Amino acid sequence: MPFVRISLPKAFSQETKDNISKSVHHSLMQEFNIPENDYFHIIEELGPQQIKYPETYLGINHTADIVYIQIIAGQGRTLDQKRALYKEIANQIASSTTVTKNNIIIVLLENDGSQNWSFGDGMIQKPTHLKL
Repeated sequence: MPFVRISLPKAFSQETKDNISKSVHHSLMQEFNIPENDYFHIIEELGPQQIKYPETYLGINHTADIVYIQIIAGQGRTLDQKRALYKEIANQIASSTTVTKNNIIIVLLENDGSQNWSFGDGMIQKPTHLKL
């Protein structure tokens, strides 16, 4: 049930954009145990004037290849699962694209999965893969 918004430079190739999305999805399947068909992503292509970032933050350098990944997911994952997810996303993106790990920014927002999602029909569905 994660909803993923990926904001990245418009200049990236379609293959790079697809590989980033697939990397996030495969990482979510592996680390958060989501089903394969739970694939809801928005890829937002932005021009250079629309992406703002510091050249260095917390000792990590950033460049114009920066990618922002926002994941909205139901609650119920441990700190270790979250750490593993972030690491896996960075590793998969870095191995399938030219984007380096230092340019991958991930934000996870959690909510109550039992009442804050509708996947259609104007109804609240109960995800079977979360312990609610």
